[in-house]
Amino acid sequence: MAVSPDVTNLIQLFNRCFKQSENTILVKGEDEPIYLPANDNQPHHQIIFAHGFFSSALHEVSHWCIAGKERRKKIDFGYWYEPDGRTVEQQQAFEIVEVKPQALEWIFSIAAGIKFNISADNLGGAVSPTADLFAQNVRSQALEYVEKGLPENARQFTEALLNYYGTKSQLVANAFK
Repeated sequence: MAVSPDVTNLIQLFNRCFKQSENTILVKGEDEPIYLPANDNQPHHQIIFAHGFFSSALHEVSHWCIAGKERRKKIDFGYWYEPDGRTVEQQQAFEIVEVKPQALEWIFSIAAGIKFNISADNLGGAVSPTADLFAQNVRSQALEYVEKGLPENARQFTEALLNYYGTKSQLVANAFK
């Protein structure tokens, strides 16, 4: 019987995987997501996800999996972020850097037994003329990860999700429709 998705379980699962090995914890946030490296007041790196949303947690973990050791030393991995209301050009730049994180989020979502939605994350902003291409690129990247392998932390987290949620049979190429 599959376990139903719950952020408390997700936090515990992530922390079991990475608290000791990567000195990183997943934290339920009340506001916007942010990644905070460890400092004198906080001994663990923190992936803080938005408003306690399960999908936000998966998305922020996907960024962490891609960031690499040097970027993990920086607040929000040192990435730029334009808030909602981006221009077409800004949105297209956003789409380029979001392909891999959203592909991982899709894999994590399948592994956790929840629906994935591609996110343009631009409420009130311009609709990108390449939105369909973005969705296609996210799908292609997800398929490539499944077929050729995931980054190590993403692989470890996916396996933990698959085992915990009992969804191993669902992570197949035809799941990405």
